[in-house]
Amino acid sequence: MTEQPNRVEATDAARALIAEIRRDHPDILFHQSGGCCNGSSPMCYPASDFHIGSGDVKLGEVDGVPVYISGPQFEVWKYTQLILDVVPGRGGMFSLDNGREKRFLARARVFTAEERVLLEGAA
Repeated sequence: MTEQPNRVEATDAARALIAEIRRDHPDILFHQSGGCCNGSSPMCYPASDFHIGSGDVKLGEVDGVPVYISGPQFEVWKYTQLILDVVPGRGGMFSLDNGREKRFLARARVFTAEERVLLEGAA
């Protein structure tokens, strides 16, 4: 393996919900705060409604949609791949998945030793 691994991926269910949301809101982004209330729920916002902070880290993109994480949360998860998934339920109060009877959920996979070397080399 010589290619740097993606820091963010998505399941087919998450990609389908992203496409559904984009029909109503074409320009969106995700933010994973790690906060106490919805820490495992990546929040989906209209891109124009969310201010990316100077400490936020862009993990990558899923189907052209940027995914950010708070700086402190990135330090905890920097050797973990974030995987966007979907489960039944209600989204966060201000998240665009709210009211769709399904919500985004962050899952994770720890990078392998080889992947960690590639990530550290790219930093």
